[in-house]
Amino acid sequence: MSDWLTWQIVDSAFPTGAFAHSWGLEAAWQHGEVSNLSSLRAFLDASVQQTGFAVLPLLNAAYARTGDLEGLDALADAFTLNVVANRASRVQGRSLLATATRIWPSDPLLALKRQAEATCSHLAPVSGAVFRIVGLSLSAAQKVALYGTARGVLTAAVRLGIVGSFEAQRLQFSCGPLLESVAERCHALTPDDLAQTAPIVDLLQSSHDRLYSRLFQS
Repeated sequence: MSDWLTWQIVDSAFPTGAFAHSWGLEAAWQHGEVSNLSSLRAFLDASVQQTGFAVLPLLNAAYARTGDLEGLDALADAFTLNVVANRASRVQGRSLLATATRIWPSDPLLALKRQAEATCSHLAPVSGAVFRIVGLSLSAAQKVALYGTARGVLTAAVRLGIVGSFEAQRLQFSCGPLLESVAERCHALTPDDLAQTAPIVDLLQSSHDRLYSRLFQS
């Protein structure tokens, strides 16, 4: 069951609104920091590693302690100082929770939704709690988060015209060993291990609202 559920959640048709976000790629592209295949690969690698150290610690904790959403969400809010990333995390977290309660209505999810009303509903802790309730294994939940970042960056790259669809798919395939490595390295991280590993990506993303024209929300 877990495998089928995983595939459903990572499907691009799963309605969480992720298509509206570029993980900072649009700003990096407009500033000239990403302009070709090699610079896109560097951006992709940095983004995946950042997910491992900034998302998985909170996801892991929320998966283990679904009743502690408020405290973990407050930590996520304090850690995510970049206004653009903070907003994107809140929007996607609320969207995931709303989608989950409509697709898999249950008392635990409804209780989580009520609990989240007093929080910012950041994506990392919401993901951990939701995925635990709907029945994903922790390993699958971690890989969903990592895969979502890789797919999101590459989908944005195609829509921005940085690479074509086939190049993006080759990049995604070649990213597999890194995804596996980050999943293994970060599988047991706790909130005490939270770290910003891609400060340049974070800085570029923070300028998103000041871009002259924008295709994405973040």
